[in-house]
Amino acid sequence: MRLSGAVLAALALLAAVPPSGAASLGEAASLGEAASLGEGAPKPRPFGAECRTGVAGSAVVAYCHNPYPETDRVRLHVECDRWWDIDVDSAPVEAGPAQTVRLTGRCWEEVRSAWVSHQK
Repeated sequence: MRLSGAVLAALALLAAVPPSGAASLGEAASLGEAASLGEGAPKPRPFGAECRTGVAGSAVVAYCHNPYPETDRVRLHVECDRWWDIDVDSAPVEAGPAQTVRLTGRCWEEVRSAWVSHQK
């Protein structure tokens, strides 16, 4: 039995399209991922102050604003460029809900890097 090209193309199209109500392979994979993540599980609440850090010579200033309802304990860490210059880790400062805090640190000479850590 010989089938024409048009009939073969129609059969290929029918085989490629799933019937209505059936999930495609991509949808089935995303449904499986959603089930494995536990759709009923509560999503983690957003946390963490947004911090902007600036370096001017040997001084470092960071402003951290916490837009979330939970307090964020932030610390400024400054790594100095010279091997003999002591690195700085500030004491934790509580940034309460809708609060902005200022953190400062410095090196005797150049600053290699500065960053802020967060703690619940």
